[in-house]
Amino acid sequence: MKAPLPKNEGQRIKVLWQYDILDTVPEEAFDELADLARLICGAPVALISLVDENRQWFKSRLGVNVKETSRDVSLCAHAILGKDLLIVPDATKDKRFKNNPLVTTGPKIRFYAGAPLISPDGYALGTLCVIDRVARKLTADQKRALRILARHVMTQLDLRHHTRELAQARAEIARLNRQVKSSKPRR
Repeated sequence: MKAPLPKNEGQRIKVLWQYDILDTVPEEAFDELADLARLICGAPVALISLVDENRQWFKSRLGVNVKETSRDVSLCAHAILGKDLLIVPDATKDKRFKNNPLVTTGPKIRFYAGAPLISPDGYALGTLCVIDRVARKLTADQKRALRILARHVMTQLDLRHHTRELAQARAEIARLNRQVKSSKPRR
């Protein structure tokens, strides 16, 4: 079952693109946060996914080789509809996912837990999620840790975004300074 679009989809996509993160190279800070999620939750797979118009793209992917999947089959596309964890103890028994090719064929997802990555202005851009090939649950502490780590992923996204904005502003100031210097009359 394909996830419905969030009510604020147009603005959500605009905010996502402003982060200029899609299709970038892996970064250690994101991989370390995904690794912590995987370790804390005892899951073989952890992903930082960003959901755009047509796909979910993985900024970090531990335990899988695929870089993206279609949004049509994305469990994360369901997770961004809410503000809290989406937990699917057994995807084969969940009407939304039991016929999903990611569940019925490779990688044969059974368990999924995704924490939405909520921007400061309230848009769910993607998720920090953990996946297992066996049905299971998370403890209260694991759920809490996944929420905390998702906030830290969003902090890293914001930091990266603001660092890029600052670099662009500095480059513009340098350009304007050169322009002013070149336009001054010489004595």
